[in-house]
Amino acid sequence: MIRAMKWMEAPVTEPEMIENRTFDEIEVGDTASLSHTLSQRDIQLFALASGDVNPAHLDPDYAATDMFHRVIAHGLWGGGLISAVLGTELPGPGTIYLGQDLRFKHPVLLGDTITASVTVTGKRAEHHVLTLDCQCTNQNGEVVISGEATVKAPTEKVRRPRTALPDVRLYDHSGYKRLIEATSGREKVPTAIAHPCSPAAIMAACEAVEAGLIEPILVGPESRIRAAAEEAGADISSFRIEHAPHSHAAAAACVDLVRRGEAQLLMKGSLHTDELMGAVVRRETGLRTERRISHVYLMDVPGHPTPLLITDAAINIAPTLEEKADIIRNAVDLAHVIGIEQPRVAILSAVETVNPAIPSTLDAAALCKMADRGQITGALLDGPLAFDNAISTAAAKDKGIVSDVAGKAEILIVPNLESGNMIAKQLTFLGGADAAGIVLGARVPIILTSRADSLRTRIASCAVATLLAHAGTKAAPGLPAEPA
Repeated sequence: MIRAMKWMEAPVTEPEMIENRTFDEIEVGDTASLSHTLSQRDIQLFALASGDVNPAHLDPDYAATDMFHRVIAHGLWGGGLISAVLGTELPGPGTIYLGQDLRFKHPVLLGDTITASVTVTGKRAEHHVLTLDCQCTNQNGEVVISGEATVKAPTEKVRRPRTALPDVRLYDHSGYKRLIEATSGREKVPTAIAHPCSPAAIMAACEAVEAGLIEPILVGPESRIRAAAEEAGADISSFRIEHAPHSHAAAAACVDLVRRGEAQLLMKGSLHTDELMGAVVRRETGLRTERRISHVYLMDVPGHPTPLLITDAAINIAPTLEEKADIIRNAVDLAHVIGIEQPRVAILSAVETVNPAIPSTLDAAALCKMADRGQITGALLDGPLAFDNAISTAAAKDKGIVSDVAGKAEILIVPNLESGNMIAKQLTFLGGADAAGIVLGARVPIILTSRADSLRTRIASCAVATLLAHAGTKAAPGLPAEPA
């Protein structure tokens, strides 16, 4: 048995090696080269490492007005290729740079394939010094960089495994950028902010105002609001303040502002979420509509091509089938507002087959049939689907799942609050995702921000709410104000 197990072990592959050429081995005229095709990722990595964020390299709009009319590589990116040849090929490991001059003759453009070549032009036995002619040429044979390097060559032979580079993910949160850009030119939305009595809550309001999203109405103890603003170093002299003696009163007053038509958005300040939502869901005086109120996380996940809407991870603890149908409708309305015309909805469970012992699989099957019969519209639904085959086409293919949703889901419907909360926080804290949050199904969108949220996330949450307020969907219908 032991022998059989050894026989089944995968063969060990030899690592790729790099080997130098010593001073004594090198002759005048020796040459070496390597090639690389410039990508946007290369430019971003160089900017990240160097701190050089010149818009000529990173901003296409600016670059279009510059002398080359398009994005170009940093000059020293090509110099880096020359350094790579010297450090890995000729002379290779053990080389010490003494000097380098470079002349930049043509711009390096995205998609250019650059070949960096070095040729030994001189040897000095004292200190084992080499001079090398250096050139970078593009795919058209044009010399884009030329120069001369002076190095101290190694005298001892070195042969080492080539170091495996770490996997680097670059993410510019372009999804949130597009979301915020979509609000450009729209009027600021009057927003009742409940109990903004901490510096973080005041700053969240100020940031949304500065972004051109909201017209704030600060509701709470006036003295505490002003003290928080002073601590935050924020100027709130132009903000409307409505006094309320404590957080419960502030929540009720915010709801009343909405009911009177003076506010079209509701934003959580420094009170507990359940205090605010308690005022929202009151039967006679709250902001209920025909829809079930639900929460959606709009996740901007590094490496994932589309936004992920996860619902419900904050309001409904163990939703019924009927409540899940409304949760889906709310999320679909949001998807439409942010530009997803026919969102793909994956109804999640632990497995992708219907199993009577797992109630969430039964709910998934029923919800899909409801969509087939026109009870849920505006989206493609499939389920049950496990998380992996909902978002990964490879995982769906491995399981043999044939579906327009599997592997391409944009909305994830979770079985209960616990699972949704775990997925969202795993993506945030382990996957580097941003999670903008919004509450839907009330008369107005409700912005729930946290002190742990980044500025980008807070602004994105306000942008989503602003778009919803202008759209007036059933998820946030903006019902007419009640008569005084």
